[in-house]
Amino acid sequence: MDLEILNSSKEKLDYEFHGDPSDTSLLVVIGHGVTGNKDRPWALGLANAIEEAGMNALRFSFSGNGESEGKFEDCTISKEVKDLKAIINAAEDEGFHRICYAGHSMGGAVGVLSAVKDERIGLLISLSGMVYTKKFCETEFGDQTPGTGCKWEEEECPPSQEFVDDMNKIDNILAKTEKIEVPWLIVHGDADDVVPVDEGREIYRAAYEPKDLVILEGVDHVYSDDGLEKMTSAVISWLKEYNN
Repeated sequence: MDLEILNSSKEKLDYEFHGDPSDTSLLVVIGHGVTGNKDRPWALGLANAIEEAGMNALRFSFSGNGESEGKFEDCTISKEVKDLKAIINAAEDEGFHRICYAGHSMGGAVGVLSAVKDERIGLLISLSGMVYTKKFCETEFGDQTPGTGCKWEEEECPPSQEFVDDMNKIDNILAKTEKIEVPWLIVHGDADDVVPVDEGREIYRAAYEPKDLVILEGVDHVYSDDGLEKMTSAVISWLKEYNN
């Protein structure tokens, strides 16, 4: 793929394609979490592993993150759902009619809300996926005043009232699971100190079949050290099962 992708706000989304564009059988779209971007080590490692396994991947930065256009202060889950739709629209224009979305952390919540609305998402993967958005916002950024400070000591990532309001309005995504009927892989490390592993277990229990849960022992939120190999191995094995 080599085309300009604009979201609904006409902001250019930065992305990188991995694989063979002539093979349009499946495209795995990879989305990141809060303050992340497409170049996070876990995202690059996953995309490379998917390509090495003979499948296609596309990792991208949500608007306002990384090299994508837009303001970070405007980043909300609701806006990122629209960003993902723009990516899928572009992929469809390129001939990809079977999409797997793999979302990490807040990007996992984006995936659940998107899969409910967009039936072009035929496979869903949640990596350390966020379930309780309001609780997450209160726990991680409750001591911050919207419009000042920064998220996780990253100066270019100030919290905003729009972000807080959106997280509070969504509250949690458990109720949406009843509308997801596509195969769903949930991967979570049991050493995750950002999104507790119990959230992965809870959304798995709430989800309908077909579903799979992989708990990675000793693995943190961003799949550091040997966590990356464990995560990519689980994802590739699952994708091969459904890439028929």
